[in-house]
Amino acid sequence: MAETHETVFKSVQELANDNQVPEKYIHTQGSINSSSPLLDVPVVDLSLLTSPARQQELNKLQSGLKFCGCIQVINHGLADSFLDKVHEISKQFFALPADEKLKYARTVDDIYGYGNDSVLSDKQKLDWTDRLYLNVFPEDIRNLKLWPQKPECFREVLEEYIKNMKLLSESLLKAMAASLNLEENCFLDQCGERGDMIARFNFYPPCPTPEVVLGVKPHADASAITILLQDKEVEGLQVLKDDQWFRVPIIPYGLLVNVGDQVEIMSNGIFKSPVHRVVTNAERERNTLAVFIMPDVTVGIGPVEKLINEERPRAYKDVKNYVDLFFQSYQHGKRPIETAMICQEQD
Repeated sequence: MAETHETVFKSVQELANDNQVPEKYIHTQGSINSSSPLLDVPVVDLSLLTSPARQQELNKLQSGLKFCGCIQVINHGLADSFLDKVHEISKQFFALPADEKLKYARTVDDIYGYGNDSVLSDKQKLDWTDRLYLNVFPEDIRNLKLWPQKPECFREVLEEYIKNMKLLSESLLKAMAASLNLEENCFLDQCGERGDMIARFNFYPPCPTPEVVLGVKPHADASAITILLQDKEVEGLQVLKDDQWFRVPIIPYGLLVNVGDQVEIMSNGIFKSPVHRVVTNAERERNTLAVFIMPDVTVGIGPVEKLINEERPRAYKDVKNYVDLFFQSYQHGKRPIETAMICQEQD
């Protein structure tokens, strides 16, 4: 007997095709500004990390992760033609007939697979996005039933992309440590031997009312770091800095790297995990791919000892299985990292 999925959603794509925006997608507190100022995100050339210009690039990396919690990386070792293939498998998957996509639908009690927001309460505002969420590393946690077989090259291209993301994430975590004059494996070691990697393909259909609907609500990531392949043409990502929203520019074939809460904790607050959101677009669809680098849940994380001193006292507790903490806090509308913070006594 064939396995049946309990379908848990009407896709946002269907809503967009019917020109419908149900009330649960509408944010009533003020208009959403999609033309915010552009954020000056430092561009780090990874090929220079093995050259005499290494220190200059490390300084750029450090200042970006302190200033706005993100950097754009270029010369990262992935060919433009290969990144085009990655974009293409995402576009082709979301363009498949609904019946084909529903073969990979998530079940009610799971986030993995094809779907959109889990509805946790009546008051919840939903995101204007359809997603394909996959566990991709280590290999033994993959559920290949959820990995699309169409387009035909999907699995092969994703497999190759993940191998590259694994290597890139290790290089980035080493460079981040080196930029703070730390032993280069100190962040990597805290991620453990069995850190997870999760891939999330995001599809944002055109939205008839972009001034009141968000593609993704404001949040910070639970990861150590997140690596985002942006749409090549359509902007949408915004970062909150000094209580103002800024647009994140697109660098064709660059990758956007942002700090997650767990590296903010490891760096004792030197690197900032940015609050970000995605705005919608009335005319154009947008496709992105986020890869979340997650520390092993069985290994505790905490601030690196060398980064704790009189000038910068320990700001965070040691935490184990931060992701559980993250989802509990997020559902109660709190910033999850606040539960890991140590309140400093005021003089």
